[in-house]
Amino acid sequence: MKGKGWVWRSLLAVVALLLLAGCGEKLHRQQSYVFGTLVEVTVYGEPEGKARGVADQVLKDFDQMHQTLHAWQPGTLERINGILALARPDAPARTALTPGLAAILQDATRLSEQSEGLFNPAIGNLVRLWGFHSDTFEARLPDPGEIGRLVKARPRMTDLRIDGLMLTGTNPAARLDLGGYAKGHALDLAAAYLKSQGVNNALINIGGNIMALGDKNGTPWRVGIQHPRRAGALATLDLKDGEAIGTSGDYQRFFEVEGKRYCHLIDPRTGWPVDHTQAVTVIARGEHAGTLSDVASKPLFIAGPGAWRAMAGRMGIRLALVVAADGGITVTREMNDRLSWEKNLPTAEVSE
Repeated sequence: MKGKGWVWRSLLAVVALLLLAGCGEKLHRQQSYVFGTLVEVTVYGEPEGKARGVADQVLKDFDQMHQTLHAWQPGTLERINGILALARPDAPARTALTPGLAAILQDATRLSEQSEGLFNPAIGNLVRLWGFHSDTFEARLPDPGEIGRLVKARPRMTDLRIDGLMLTGTNPAARLDLGGYAKGHALDLAAAYLKSQGVNNALINIGGNIMALGDKNGTPWRVGIQHPRRAGALATLDLKDGEAIGTSGDYQRFFEVEGKRYCHLIDPRTGWPVDHTQAVTVIARGEHAGTLSDVASKPLFIAGPGAWRAMAGRMGIRLALVVAADGGITVTREMNDRLSWEKNLPTAEVSE
């Protein structure tokens, strides 16, 4: 049975609302399907040949990264996970890394600790147990005892030590799943590449994780925040140069059992999918904005009502929007000041 989230895969978590280009504008777009979602690269103001060439390269880089970091198909990460599963406290598992992957794992560990473990790429076994290491999802619940066993094993990124290019693992329950990191990291790499080629005005959209460079003939890139329960946007805003926006939602990858929704966003503390939140959208700025926008939405989502605001502070996020399970909307003051709300929505609560 396909999960109902499959229907939403074509509806981006954050929808790019690009104005139609005028006849004289140099606007080039290319699309592909990478990271299990629709990817679009839009370049403005460059000759057609150059725009096509840089967009081609960005999409090729994304495809290579997807193959390297895929959580369950054969590739680099799957090979590493197979080795880590053999770890024992008295016999650690060891494997060599490429420089790029070593840097990714070190950064992911730093962000995991910053989030107090709510962003935890080491819980791949829990994600797999719930059936989300697949393109289709069966409507069935895992054995609670097995969930408890994995939670008790406490797989954490700090179970993995990196010395130079050597990775050492001591906890066989740790299985890497970088699905909450890879798209944001890809945005940062694409932005750096485009700038190196002299492209200063572009929009990179990976399934709703979006990075803006410059603008479009003096007009900011306009994006919309997807409504978590119906087609269309909750609100729109202008994305500024160097900003990235990311969303985590319970509507992209999920299944239902007896009318209850179970999504792919799992609380590492309980081993169960989060059910108190529908969606979280954040905007990040500065260096590595893409990575931060992708990562930070997850611990805010898991923290939930009463705790997400403090987590936003820990993650350095000042612009955030949270939709609770009952449909209630809360936003930070800075985010609210940027938004143009769609009609017929409940009044959003502004969190200071």
